[in-house]
Amino acid sequence: MGAVTRRSSLPDAEAQGLAGARRHKPDYWLLILSALLLAIGLIVVYAISPALAVEKNVSANYFIGRQLMWVGLGLVVFAITARVPLGFWRKAGVPLLVAAGIITLFALVLPVNAQYPAHRWIRLGGLSFQSVELLKFALLIWLAAFLTKRIKAGQVSDVRLTIRPLIIIIGVVGAIVAFVQSDLGSAGVIVAITGIMAMVAGLPMKRILMIGAIIGIGTILAISITPYRRDRLTSFLHPEANCLTSGYQACQALIAVGSGGMIGLGLGRSVQAFGYLPEAENDSIFAIYSEKFGFLGVTVLLGLLVAFLGRIKRIMERAPDDFTRLVIVGVFVWFAVQSLINVGAMIGLLPLKGITLPFISYGGTSILFVMAAVGLVFQVSRYTLYSVPRSSNVSGGGRDYEDRSDRRRIRGAYHPNPGSRA
Repeated sequence: MGAVTRRSSLPDAEAQGLAGARRHKPDYWLLILSALLLAIGLIVVYAISPALAVEKNVSANYFIGRQLMWVGLGLVVFAITARVPLGFWRKAGVPLLVAAGIITLFALVLPVNAQYPAHRWIRLGGLSFQSVELLKFALLIWLAAFLTKRIKAGQVSDVRLTIRPLIIIIGVVGAIVAFVQSDLGSAGVIVAITGIMAMVAGLPMKRILMIGAIIGIGTILAISITPYRRDRLTSFLHPEANCLTSGYQACQALIAVGSGGMIGLGLGRSVQAFGYLPEAENDSIFAIYSEKFGFLGVTVLLGLLVAFLGRIKRIMERAPDDFTRLVIVGVFVWFAVQSLINVGAMIGLLPLKGITLPFISYGGTSILFVMAAVGLVFQVSRYTLYSVPRSSNVSGGGRDYEDRSDRRRIRGAYHPNPGSRA
């Protein structure tokens, strides 16, 4: 069946490159929830800055100062992606992906830091850039444009035109990120983004399972040939047996989470941040947060993350065309899977992967591209439709709508048939 397409004579919609929708008020709840999550991240980084400063031999305000700088730059990036027309992003998919590939390859030839021997960062002076974050952002935009073309041409299931390019892209990107950069967590996020976007676009489940089997074999190979990954898997299965060696970080994370109890130790009373828990400001920040704020604080944080993802889902359901819907699917999967991997690793449900918690973890590249993705979602929220297509599949919606008159409506959303409002 044909993709969901809607045309409008409104010049504003045409300028944005949308298939058709009326501009209206954006989803400000998305901004509020993003601001709350950023504020929580700043509070935690501020609280552990003195402890980190002692360990790293820097000033007490070094970490919070840099995080504030990155959040400020992130707000600038958000303003750019929220205002630059979506038609531009659709055309920029290939150049962005090529740029991300070049920057990633550039990172591979640079000398590495003795403390972080993987080729993941480009370091210039006191600043560093993690290329995989740009790769995630560029890949989801390119995928949305690529799959939209295939939907319109009725070629989503075509092996030569759709499936083979997807396998090649995932194979190349996955090999570089998982094997060369030793970042299996980010490779998993990229695979999840690609797989779910392809599924939503209408790729048959049999094809997805076939690709998944190939990826699964690659993952087993990546773990089996890399000693430290085997150690991490062993530590995950038997953490208590390796607490002084390969399972040290996992055990210390569990100690931090358990120490928080019901209400936490408080902002200034963290123990694990004083050199006991590796990567306390980055990968392990959820464990530090749990130690400080306890079960109640964790409930609040996870509630905010779920609410944030819920707003993205609502915008995704009411996206005006295939491209915007697929972009938001990619953003949703990116944030959801990355949060799941980070939190799951810190509470012992998943092996350690070395991946940041969106909005919360210290680090400039993560903040910049998280805010860039939020800006795209916020812009799409200006063009959401009043009602939801009956089909949840992008490629099978037609013009058939379900008027959700029994639910709270998005303020100002455009209804293609105003006379049918309840």
